[in-house]
Amino acid sequence: MSKKVTLYNTLSQKKEELVPYEENKIRMYVCGPTVYSSAHLGHARAAVTFDVIERFLTYLGYEVTYVRNFTDIDDKIIAKANETGVPANEISEKYIEEYIEDMASIGVKPPTIQPKVTEHVSEIIEMIQRIIDNGHAYQSDGDVFFSVKKFNGYGKLSKRDPDDMLAGTRIDVNEKKEDPLDFALWKAAKPGEPFWESPWGNGRPGWHIECSLMSTKYLGDSFDIHGGGKDLIFPHHENEIAQSEAATGKPFAKYWVHNGLIQINREKMSKSIGNILNVREAVSMWSKEAIRLFFLSHQYLNPADFSDTTMNEAEAALERLYITLKRAKDASKNESSKDEDTELAATLESFKERWVKSMCDDFNTAEALGSLFELTRAINRSLDSKGSTPTLQTALEEINLFGDTLGILEYDPDEYLQGHKLEKASSDITEEEIEALIQERIEARKEKNWARADEIRDELDEKGILLEDKADGTIWRVK
Repeated sequence: MSKKVTLYNTLSQKKEELVPYEENKIRMYVCGPTVYSSAHLGHARAAVTFDVIERFLTYLGYEVTYVRNFTDIDDKIIAKANETGVPANEISEKYIEEYIEDMASIGVKPPTIQPKVTEHVSEIIEMIQRIIDNGHAYQSDGDVFFSVKKFNGYGKLSKRDPDDMLAGTRIDVNEKKEDPLDFALWKAAKPGEPFWESPWGNGRPGWHIECSLMSTKYLGDSFDIHGGGKDLIFPHHENEIAQSEAATGKPFAKYWVHNGLIQINREKMSKSIGNILNVREAVSMWSKEAIRLFFLSHQYLNPADFSDTTMNEAEAALERLYITLKRAKDASKNESSKDEDTELAATLESFKERWVKSMCDDFNTAEALGSLFELTRAINRSLDSKGSTPTLQTALEEINLFGDTLGILEYDPDEYLQGHKLEKASSDITEEEIEALIQERIEARKEKNWARADEIRDELDEKGILLEDKADGTIWRVK
């Protein structure tokens, strides 16, 4: 690769250059959802984060194999089945379908492989047996537990010392265990629960072992990137490392990438607070590209505060981008100016270099977007002074490439603006009425009837419509 990518590695707690095991190939595993309820914004942020990482690495020329799993058997799914009287497999299938639809609704491309736990139970049993044979796990009354104290290096991801850990909120206290820190690889089935046959009796896999099996099956014992939300660092990812390396005797994932969590109105999003916002609810209120723009305006490591204000700001910023693209598209229909715009040319060259440089620096989408807005301001200045130029066409091509990489600006600007103008406008005004009032205002200004022109502007403002006078006419947008 001609471009060097650096990324923050949770394992080393520093930025490192991305050097894959195989030249020009990236193998990436990301923990997917436990499918017992609708996908929420936390799921969406992780999905968008790694969607963009996959898109950008592909843009650089890497061949990316991206695996994201579905946990379709789990205590939470069983609890939901008992609560509703619906079989666990029907619950999981319903929410798998919903998750796929929800991610598509915000422009997330499907990963290369989307495995399910229930399709891999026999292989999971084989992996557990290898861990037992290697002296790192034991059977206890139908359960199988991983022996944390027998694995040298436990805590290296989360930077926790096993000797200092106490049984508490995240550690299950169980009399079957030899040590409170030990965790389940296999759980004996309780009456009425789904189960699979195993050498230790009927039961099902523990939460952590599934990801160890599915990641190594599709990506190899040692692969490049393992991702997920920061809430998975401990215990889930810590346990994945321990059981995977105990099974294979080889290093597990080389780089650990964790996205920051979502806040709702500056509070942690959680079921206990009751502020969970589902993807479907969000898409019903805001456009999919505005949701992506909101996520991408934060560097993935940092928390992101979701609110009406921040989302309305994202919608407005997206609309400004599309207004510029529409102006450029309309201008390009006219004959290009013979005079080149040296300022735009310089800004374009800077943009082409800066956005790739920003993305190579730990996928800094926030910084990359900043350079995009600088370019659009330069485009507007160029349109005001020179109209269409050859550089303008080159700028539009580069913006399209940028948009493809981040999963935004995929619409024709005319279609986007027409489709979104009236979404939040007053219901007692139509698009035709807006256009008629704008034409009346143009005539009033020609006749120097400034009072009537101001009345029309104020009337539209009260109905949530803002006017913007440009050199080539008046455009409108919803507040």
